[in-house]
Amino acid sequence: MTESRKIIIYSNVERDEGFKTAMRIAEMLKKKGRETVLCPMIGDEEAFDVSKVGHCEDVIDDELPFAEMVITIGGDGTMLHAARAAAIFGVPIMGINMGGKGFMAELEAEDIDLINLVSDGVYATESRMMIDAVVLRDGKEIYRDFALNDVVVRGDNKVIDLTLYGDNQRIMQFSGDGAVVATPTGSTAYSMAAGGPIVEPLAHNIIVTPICAHVLVAKSLVLVSDRRVTVEVGYKKHNPAYMSSDGGKHLSIQSGDIINVQKSELTTKLVRVKDSSFYQRVSEKLG
Repeated sequence: MTESRKIIIYSNVERDEGFKTAMRIAEMLKKKGRETVLCPMIGDEEAFDVSKVGHCEDVIDDELPFAEMVITIGGDGTMLHAARAAAIFGVPIMGINMGGKGFMAELEAEDIDLINLVSDGVYATESRMMIDAVVLRDGKEIYRDFALNDVVVRGDNKVIDLTLYGDNQRIMQFSGDGAVVATPTGSTAYSMAAGGPIVEPLAHNIIVTPICAHVLVAKSLVLVSDRRVTVEVGYKKHNPAYMSSDGGKHLSIQSGDIINVQKSELTTKLVRVKDSSFYQRVSEKLG
């Protein structure tokens, strides 16, 4: 660890009201001689003193490549947003949960004093698998993205027909609301809500889960990580659909489009300061 490297505090100001938690953490780190950069993810940046906070886009462009870590304040969505930028530079992330379940977050609001461990360099990191998605239309690539949690293909308020393949071998064909292609980290998100299994987040697998399929044989599958999953849209019904990565922007999908999903070369590094297991987290979050 290099002491001079900055720590970025990436706060969802819709969760962190008045930016209070971000400021508190910044003050804790400052007392330990650590330099921080504050970055409001969501909300009216004009409500803050830009000389103290800065515009988030500038922080990402100028500071992130050289940062020691990113501390996010919000829910899992905030962490996913940060992961899209941090993974490119290999910068680890630690989440403070101010949202709902917060499966990915290391700390809850009441655990903030543990930030002092970060100041002292007493933390570990773990690497989480990510996936890439490529959309083909008439054989040509039209879109490319990556995700830490999942890639979702859904009908736009209507049932769609999907054919799923693993390395060009047909897995299943069904009508339904859509399908989730998830990482182990994403197995506790939309995939779980759609009936998929919970997979240990440090595993390397691809989980394929139909959403409200109209046939009983369409079940969730856990595949090895080097499998290429292909989602083909509209073998009968030509209803409109969309694709999203980690709940981000919706890309319009046409009948005949093909989405290839496979393990990414990128990974997300998560910071750990608590001595708690994945099983404890699942028990606490799911009651």
